[in-house]
Amino acid sequence: MPVLGFGTAAQTPPSNQLELDQLVPIFIDAIEAGFRHFDTAAVYGTEQPLGRAIEEALRRGLIKSRDELFITTKLWCTCAHHDLVLPAIKESLSNLGIDYVDLYLIHWPVRMKPKKINFYYDIADVIPFEMGPTWEAMEECQSLGLTKSIGVCNFTCKKLTDLLALARIPPAVNQVTSHQLLNQISQAKGKNIAQIALRWLYEQRVGIIVKSFNKERMIQNLQIFDWELSEDDHINISELPQQRVHSGGFIDPNGPFKTAEEFWDGEI
Repeated sequence: MPVLGFGTAAQTPPSNQLELDQLVPIFIDAIEAGFRHFDTAAVYGTEQPLGRAIEEALRRGLIKSRDELFITTKLWCTCAHHDLVLPAIKESLSNLGIDYVDLYLIHWPVRMKPKKINFYYDIADVIPFEMGPTWEAMEECQSLGLTKSIGVCNFTCKKLTDLLALARIPPAVNQVTSHQLLNQISQAKGKNIAQIALRWLYEQRVGIIVKSFNKERMIQNLQIFDWELSEDDHINISELPQQRVHSGGFIDPNGPFKTAEEFWDGEI
């Protein structure tokens, strides 16, 4: 898996054909800039334009084969049901116009009532997550060759432990969100804050997903490999306070997750 990936989530999912069409050249720009790992999701609404960009990149000779790319997509909560996982990945593959993805992830440890995938949802649709049956279906996706690897997003240590106890195929990845406050170091290094954050993550030996639809910033995001942070920089960054602040909007007094502490299994 390429250590640096390109995120395709828009601020709001594309709502019409014009908005979809506008994303295609952005993704082509990312391929031209040098990105080879693309991170999408069913709920992002960007699988189809990414698929069209891949097709165009092949036509132009920007890549020689689909195998040069590492494609990640994700199972949305409304499809986190044993009998809906396989149809969901097949729909994603159809949207992308490819035969397999390199990595298929459970987007959240959350299940919703089955319905059309939508970025906006009613909290009343959130129901308890059934890890075992959902993961069993994810394993089937890998066994069928529809994805090379499977994994999760936003899982706590407790949930990972619970999953490892029942999994036949262990998760290859736990994708999480990470933010760093790095203004002082960026000024000293002559780099922008994003580059400092990306370099720090790179030196932690983790895979990174970045997102910018601006071509200049795409190139800047790739310019992190020919310099390094000092030992003092590492100490200062590591001492920054950490807290889980994003819960996907799933917290509700009347839902399965009544508090952030409950959602994150107390790991906040």
